[in-house]
Amino acid sequence: MSGFSEKLCTLRRQAGMTQAELADRLGISKSSVSMYERGNREPELDLLQRMADLFGVSAGVLLGREDAALVNGDPELTEYLEALRDRPEMRMLFSVTKGATKEDVEAAVKIIEALRGRNADT
Repeated sequence: MSGFSEKLCTLRRQAGMTQAELADRLGISKSSVSMYERGNREPELDLLQRMADLFGVSAGVLLGREDAALVNGDPELTEYLEALRDRPEMRMLFSVTKGATKEDVEAAVKIIEALRGRNADT
């Protein structure tokens, strides 16, 4: 299996889709999905991008290039984005800070640091 075929299969399964469901969502045949996953065929660029969009990843990630997952080549920024994606409480925190001033954010950070320190003592 190529990096693409493995990644496609993994992403499809993580999304809880069958090959037929993926094919339906992409407007292609189930046999095409099967061939992509077996590494017998590769999609055209526009289909590759639609697949990436469907799974919420970059085309580079779908091609099996894990380093393409880095946001602007920055591991820390990538980690923050993953936290926003995977943790609803982080998304809520980010959402309420959108209109905040720098001073508001600094005050919120101090409060959170104080809470974390208090929880570490227990």
